[in-house]
Amino acid sequence: MNHARQLAHIIPAMNTSDGAGVRLRRSLGSGEGTRLDPFLMLDEFSSVNPGDYIAGFPAHPHRGFETVTYILDGHMRHEDHLGNQGDLKSGGVQWMTAGRGIIHSEMPQQEEGRMRGFQLWINLPAKEKMKPAGYRDIQPSEIPVHTLADGGQVKVIAGHLQSGSVEIAGPINGLSTEALYLDVSLPAGASFMQSTTPGHNAMAYLFEGQVKLEGSDDLLATHSAAILSDGDHARFIAGPEGARFLLLAGRPINEPIVQYGPFVMNTAAEIETAIRDFQSGRLTAA
Repeated sequence: MNHARQLAHIIPAMNTSDGAGVRLRRSLGSGEGTRLDPFLMLDEFSSVNPGDYIAGFPAHPHRGFETVTYILDGHMRHEDHLGNQGDLKSGGVQWMTAGRGIIHSEMPQQEEGRMRGFQLWINLPAKEKMKPAGYRDIQPSEIPVHTLADGGQVKVIAGHLQSGSVEIAGPINGLSTEALYLDVSLPAGASFMQSTTPGHNAMAYLFEGQVKLEGSDDLLATHSAAILSDGDHARFIAGPEGARFLLLAGRPINEPIVQYGPFVMNTAAEIETAIRDFQSGRLTAA
């Protein structure tokens, strides 16, 4: 197979707020039919106004999926009921598996300056939804950065960078969803190709500059989820201002999804159990 992925459709990011009033843009998860299995939600937050982020995300529960927080600029602090504490600073990632249940908070550790980053929710298959919760704090130094021949850079957060003869593993691997998470920066006119597994879902989220897919003259929409067609690779070409985007891909789970706020399960009965467990204090019980 030698089939390039193309743009299938766009999910525009919608302005919203979450936590205690943090302003953000939500693309995946912004409404009915806006998920991309196994990805449930993608939020982008970016502001130099402390009023947009200072209230943060006080203690709240999760069950049934994973959250990935990637900070481009700023300083957030994670704390959870397991006793984990992590300082998430510019370039760092926290990968949290809610599993059967976790209660955590993410609070800004700055009173001014720019706060910018992303939070991605990744679903878990039914057989893993009730596994023990886990947390990993990934420092910027742990994230491989590959310099492309034309001066671009790729940060490999999860999965494998596979471009020509180059293969580089990120710090997160071995997931049942086989998640790929790349942060790609390209100078003007530069190109980047990533091999992808046919049958896996893939998307790009452009947040700086301009970029298009090989074989198309249409620029991807900034601050929107560009859902890609199936194929064994995707090639991107930056516009005159260069480009920076996230490239995400994963193996679809193909199971029913029932979501109630911070709980994502397979049936309504399981959601009712999650609510009762949270109310009774059993959500995080071993």
